[in-house]
Amino acid sequence: MFKKLPGHEAQNLVSTTPDTAVVFRPAVVRTPAIITIVVFVWRLLAGLVRLVWRHPIASAVVAVPCALSVRYGWPYGLGLVAGTLAGLTCWALLGRASFLSLVGWRLLAFWRLVWVYRRHWQPVMMISGLGRHLRGRDFVPHLVKVTCTSWADLVTVRMLTGQSVKDWSDRIDHLAHGFGAASCRVTVVRSGRLLLAFPRRDPLAVPFPALPIPDAVSVGPVEIGKREDGTPWRLKVHGTHVLVAGATGAGKGSIIWSTIRGLLPAVRAGLVEIWALDPKLMELSFGRALFGDRYAADPDACADLLEDAVKVMQERAGRFAGVRRDHTPTTDDPFVLVVVDEVAFLTAYQKDKALKLRISAALATLTTQGRAVGVGVLAALQDPRKDVLSIRNLFPDKIALRLDESEQVDMVLGDGARDRGALADLISPDPDLGAGIAYARLETSPEPMRARAGYVSDADIRDMVAVFTAATLPLPQTGEAA
Repeated sequence: MFKKLPGHEAQNLVSTTPDTAVVFRPAVVRTPAIITIVVFVWRLLAGLVRLVWRHPIASAVVAVPCALSVRYGWPYGLGLVAGTLAGLTCWALLGRASFLSLVGWRLLAFWRLVWVYRRHWQPVMMISGLGRHLRGRDFVPHLVKVTCTSWADLVTVRMLTGQSVKDWSDRIDHLAHGFGAASCRVTVVRSGRLLLAFPRRDPLAVPFPALPIPDAVSVGPVEIGKREDGTPWRLKVHGTHVLVAGATGAGKGSIIWSTIRGLLPAVRAGLVEIWALDPKLMELSFGRALFGDRYAADPDACADLLEDAVKVMQERAGRFAGVRRDHTPTTDDPFVLVVVDEVAFLTAYQKDKALKLRISAALATLTTQGRAVGVGVLAALQDPRKDVLSIRNLFPDKIALRLDESEQVDMVLGDGARDRGALADLISPDPDLGAGIAYARLETSPEPMRARAGYVSDADIRDMVAVFTAATLPLPQTGEAA
């Protein structure tokens, strides 16, 4: 008779006899040792070739001294290393800029690639959800290269097939903490490739004074500060409209006054007129003499001034129709910049409905038709909600200073701006640390850019007014208080 065996043995039972049970177990297929060795050697050689191909200089730094030591003895190899280090040290001390450009940042990029990114790449990708585990294999995005600048690591990545930019922008916090950075920004390089920026330090942490007034007469772009990569922050005002949003004390005045400061030579030359609306009477009133009779603070006067700007715009449009489509500033047709400090005082918070309609209609007309004929609007506000400023989408260029809520970032800069690294809600409220720091999203570049405007003090403004009103004296050339 057959013996009844336990369940796990019965599964393997093929044949039995009355007295014995013969259990057949599946055979284990073992890979021959020679195949394992061949695969290991092949992968090792492929890895070495890939390393030499991607990093020829770093490979030569290691290979040449080793070869010299084997051929002639270790003193020669050591002497080559010592001489090279001495030469690089002298180069770094005497020509720091060229050394960093040609050697320093490349060595740092190689070190960061090996020690930070490649070492942690797979676990960070898998844990953050950017990698996939299918059929026993881990599929992770490809780490293409790492480039270092003075302030950040720029990591080029090839996405997995089927991934989108949003998959990455939704995980910037995972990426930043996974690689030990304070933040992460995602930029599209081309289809299938992204550029991840991981800051190593904050070059905008220390405030700086107002920039010197330029010598050249120009309507812009106006240099108002410094970008995160160390290049000048130039704000375009002619041919566009600019919206500046920020909480109290965020530094809206720095952007407004830096822009006016950069346009002063053109104002004196008659190529630019600045029309100022100052309903709070606290910001633009410091430089009232710069605006002449084009200054208004009372809501009625503000409405009149805006409607005057509309008349100028419509008169020019009538003359330009069929003749030209672009505006070139001249003394007869100067560029008119309408500066509105705290525009919400004139729209959402205006109790007189008739006055509110006049102001809203004039602003809407200027922002839809003004830039082609040389009339621009630079408006500042604290609350970026739609019911506060219904025409915020009519401003092609937008700047977000410190904001109170994360949702406000996308209200100002557009959908997805915060996911791509515009963390305006995380800017420090400390005036010394965060005032003037902003994220800008321009019409010509939808990617958010981080920068800081120079601080224009009250003394700077008074100095500008005093010297500007004395037509025979030169304009001040420093941003320091008089």
